[in-house]
Amino acid sequence: MNPIDLTAALEGFDAPWSPRIIAYINNYDVRIAKFAGEHVWHVHEDTDEFFLVLSGEIEIGLREDAGERTVTLQQGQIFVVPRGTFHKPSSKLGASVLLVEPTGTLSVGDRHDDVPGHIDVTTGHVAV
Repeated sequence: MNPIDLTAALEGFDAPWSPRIIAYINNYDVRIAKFAGEHVWHVHEDTDEFFLVLSGEIEIGLREDAGERTVTLQQGQIFVVPRGTFHKPSSKLGASVLLVEPTGTLSVGDRHDDVPGHIDVTTGHVAV
């Protein structure tokens, strides 16, 4: 294993909402993704989802028992969406994000709204 240059890995692709797997930790993928516009409301029933904003700013809409709310994350901030929580990531100006999820986790969760064409339904692509 060699060190991973996040800048180079992010320069290796342009497609938003199409995560790249850059490393593995036990049974987890470390993924990077570019966010632009809106994702889709979705839920991961059996796993939390970890977000670290590498650059830019993102919003994560959450549907919780108390109602809907939005969490805004700036560069360098993290947030964990608890398992079983419907959420919808978005970025108005674009962002680069590091995610940690169990290997095989689908990018649109276990249940989701209709998936628009700009979202890659994937378990992640191995970064080159």
